[in-house]
Amino acid sequence: MPAATNSPLIDAVNNGDPTALARALSDTISRSADLEARDGDARTALMLATRANDIEAARLLIEAGADVNAKDSIKDTPFLYSGAEGLDDILVMTLGTGADLADTNRYGGTALIPACHHAHPSTVRILLATTIDIDHINDLGWTALMETVILGDGGPVFLEILNLLLDAGADADIPDHDGIAPLAHARALGFNSLAQTLETAAAKR
Repeated sequence: MPAATNSPLIDAVNNGDPTALARALSDTISRSADLEARDGDARTALMLATRANDIEAARLLIEAGADVNAKDSIKDTPFLYSGAEGLDDILVMTLGTGADLADTNRYGGTALIPACHHAHPSTVRILLATTIDIDHINDLGWTALMETVILGDGGPVFLEILNLLLDAGADADIPDHDGIAPLAHARALGFNSLAQTLETAAAKR
């Protein structure tokens, strides 16, 4: 892990001080040395701005060339975090400047997987409009569709996300590491709406 660095950019973001941030970014020497400086958790100024959902700070940093794929100590990046937490404004900015769609978090999942199980349908729509791997399997053996079923509450938002995934061509037959398919999980959990949707999708195949 990189050692924490004294950084005007990080200080400005942590203090919520846009004037100080703009001043630091206007200093070419400071910016070039500081843009990817890390705090004690290996978070860059952009990572910290993303975690705070500070859209303006994130915009300034991204426009200055901050790395949207810079990993922190728990393998989050501005792109992965904004996708997982439904921070759509920042997510769109990261997608416009080189976000690595194949990058994975500490669970081996793409940004789409936590976007689904954290119940962010608008974020799911954004990610499905990219070339992200809709059927990526994480280290737990789960796809985005599987997590929608087993980590949700079976309610309307998760039904909406399930339909988005199915409409985008997600494979509903990919089982978990135990060989159990999403439909079987939905039935076992009593998520009748999800089970019916999966049954209907299966009948159309």
